[in-house]
Amino acid sequence: MPSALSSRDPLLCDVLAPCGKHSHHNETHYVPQAMDGSMNLEQALEERLRIINCTPADIKRFIKAHPPSSRLVPGIEHLIKSLQARGIAVYLISGGFRELTLPIAKHLDVPRENVFANRMNWQWDDETGEPTRLVGFDMNEPTAHNQGKPTAIARIRQRNPYNTIIMIGDGITDLEAVQVTGGADLFIGFGGVVERPPVAAEADWYVYKYSQLIDTLRRYTVAMIGSGAWACAAMHIVGQNCAAYDVADEFVDDVRMWVYEEDYQGRKLTEVINTEHENPKYLPGIPLGTNTIADSDLLSAVKDADILIFCAPHQFIRSICKQLIGKIKPDAFAVSLIKGMRVRSDGPQLISQMITKYLNIDCSVLMGANIAGDIGREQLSEAVIGYTNLDHAKLLKKLFETKYFVVNLLPDVAGAEMCGTLKNIVALGAGMIDGLGLGPNSKATVMRQGLTEMRKFSKELYPTVRDETFFESCGVADLIATCYGGRNRFVAMEYTKAAQSGSPRTFEELEVELLKGQKLQGVLTSNEVQEILKQRSWEQQYPLFTTVNRIINGYFPPADIVNFSEVPLRPIPTEEEEEISGIVNPSRPRPLATAENTGGLR
Repeated sequence: MPSALSSRDPLLCDVLAPCGKHSHHNETHYVPQAMDGSMNLEQALEERLRIINCTPADIKRFIKAHPPSSRLVPGIEHLIKSLQARGIAVYLISGGFRELTLPIAKHLDVPRENVFANRMNWQWDDETGEPTRLVGFDMNEPTAHNQGKPTAIARIRQRNPYNTIIMIGDGITDLEAVQVTGGADLFIGFGGVVERPPVAAEADWYVYKYSQLIDTLRRYTVAMIGSGAWACAAMHIVGQNCAAYDVADEFVDDVRMWVYEEDYQGRKLTEVINTEHENPKYLPGIPLGTNTIADSDLLSAVKDADILIFCAPHQFIRSICKQLIGKIKPDAFAVSLIKGMRVRSDGPQLISQMITKYLNIDCSVLMGANIAGDIGREQLSEAVIGYTNLDHAKLLKKLFETKYFVVNLLPDVAGAEMCGTLKNIVALGAGMIDGLGLGPNSKATVMRQGLTEMRKFSKELYPTVRDETFFESCGVADLIATCYGGRNRFVAMEYTKAAQSGSPRTFEELEVELLKGQKLQGVLTSNEVQEILKQRSWEQQYPLFTTVNRIINGYFPPADIVNFSEVPLRPIPTEEEEEISGIVNPSRPRPLATAENTGGLR
């Protein structure tokens, strides 16, 4: 949708002095006559040129003395930049002259080809080859004639298949643009410089300040559901983009963040976040921005939201969604930053699918090589937005992308989300390699096998998953980052070291000790995936996934990660067989639940 802004060239009255003229009364007499329709436009232009009678040097002196920023009506620059940032084309259609309009267009980043204005004709000196005297104006420009502005709009329509064209102006010639077939679709009259009653009476809408138009542009309220390390890293980005970097003014400045209330050093965590503007428990030292508002009431945090960002442990999302049914805006949409899945008797369910099913809203996903601390410290990172609704994806890209956080769009929700989910299982295997003290060759072997199984498993469950998705940030890049720096790798490494030392620890113990309240998603995801493998008799087809799962559940020692090709072929003793034989694996942790039976919130 383009916006055609018209302007009676406000410079012509001021240009009289530098041109050495003094008939200001005549100039200000002819301009209103043309604008209120009482004089033929061609006659008005001729009279204006006769009065001005300036030279190119006069024009240059005027532009230097009166730069474009000094000649703009308050609010117009903000309006145009907001429209342009939203992808709306802006045109300038003026009954004045290009020589005076083009510097303004350049200042406003309006392309020259989007300017329709009259062109001065000059007499050229044969000896110097320079223009010396004004002799008329170019009659080939549409604005040189009556009905010129509707003609300009007709040309705009010929060049671009726009659905809607809106004309903004203050004169009769501007109003004409909407009164003819093929002209503008809507006319907004502007009375901030000169108020003309006939224009005000016929306008579809009449305003006196451009801020009135800015206020009507749609702005989206954003809410974050979650407050862990990754949620806070994302809030660091979102907070910046909603306030300081929102050129299009598309987002409400304040962002509410739902926080599961807990104590931190004798104070409520929400109080700490709202006063110190960071989350010292889960992502210390990373500012969230003064526009982040922590709220322990889930319904309060989301009640006005147009965009819901889900970033909580995946085992809690079902319970959260149930609380939100009927409590969110019907036209809201979501994006999930969560890596995990739910296993049901009738098959697996991705988190995005769960959100869509319970809340009946579109849900994209943001996945990539996203170590929270690195993003919080504004180190170069990237991600993809997997989408089904392109308009929503484009808006989400604006919400998340920064100079240090690059976002690409990918029409493959299932592929992106499966990559983000399954790589945590591979990271457990990589951590075991590190815990054994093995080198990069061994880790590369595990990672390569892991990527192969990720792709195969994803395409088995979701045949539409694209092969190229595994080469995006959500695929191989996320796998590399997680296998070298993620929490799953770290805890698996410590689990392996403890087992090797003869003092085994459980993953639950290490989660509490090492993650300080954050959740270890890889172990839970491994159990969920293994359920599917068992149900479909696929265990031997996914040797790395199966080996990791049998190790984390204590059936085999971590040292067997290097034997992943043969571990799935070994028999697994049942608990009854262990009790009968009297040989019970003391390092076996209590089997960890899947997301289906973990219950409600923490």
